[in-house]
Amino acid sequence: MKPGRVSLVGAGPGDPGLLTVRALERLREAEVVVYDRLVNPELLDEAPAEALRIFAGKRVGAHCLPQAAINALLVHHASAGRVVVRLKGGDPFVFGRGGEEALALAKAGIPFEVVPGISSAIAVPAYAGIPVTHRGIASSFAVLTGHEDPAKDGDATDWRKLATAVDTLVILMAIGSFPRIVAALLAHGRRPETPVALIRWGTTEAQEVRVGTLADIVGHARGLEPPVIAVVGDVVSLREQLTWSDEATAVSAL
Repeated sequence: MKPGRVSLVGAGPGDPGLLTVRALERLREAEVVVYDRLVNPELLDEAPAEALRIFAGKRVGAHCLPQAAINALLVHHASAGRVVVRLKGGDPFVFGRGGEEALALAKAGIPFEVVPGISSAIAVPAYAGIPVTHRGIASSFAVLTGHEDPAKDGDATDWRKLATAVDTLVILMAIGSFPRIVAALLAHGRRPETPVALIRWGTTEAQEVRVGTLADIVGHARGLEPPVIAVVGDVVSLREQLTWSDEATAVSAL
């Protein structure tokens, strides 16, 4: 049997309006959709009514399906000749494990494509009124994960080099290890008065933003649950002037 194909599709950061045109095309022709927890449920309605929908969501400490099982699932359905969409929050190749899935498909000889999505690393700060770069304030930024592979031996991030190497740090999946990250940044030269924003459920109507400094942000983080993105840098101070989505969300909720 001629194999089907798999599209590794980025669903964007949460606002369904940020789905790309190509991602929408792939969803509308899917026979199988394998989707993650952070995918907006509204997007699943774009797939044909008869399409098989399989939840493969993950949260810290609880995986509905292990990654190896997800890889096998994609190979299984594509080998049966089906058109498969692997729908992932944000972008498949930005801490989305899309590379692992692509390697599994390549090894199995399954045709696949990657449909990039709008990464939460840029979109979520933007919806909070925070540009990750800004002339005269920040000319560089880095994206890192606060949730590293537990199989790694210790912290793989070299905080001694990274703490002051770039102007803006965007930390995805930040909340679980946030106190440790803040301590590392302070220990390696980042100024205690550096502005910090914590953004939960960014780009959605449930968006919540807490702002502080490296000196006090751990206290502001109490009670926050994933998903949370942290932004560290002077660009956070622009939020007071550039906030726009708070008002848009209030109007849409009326």
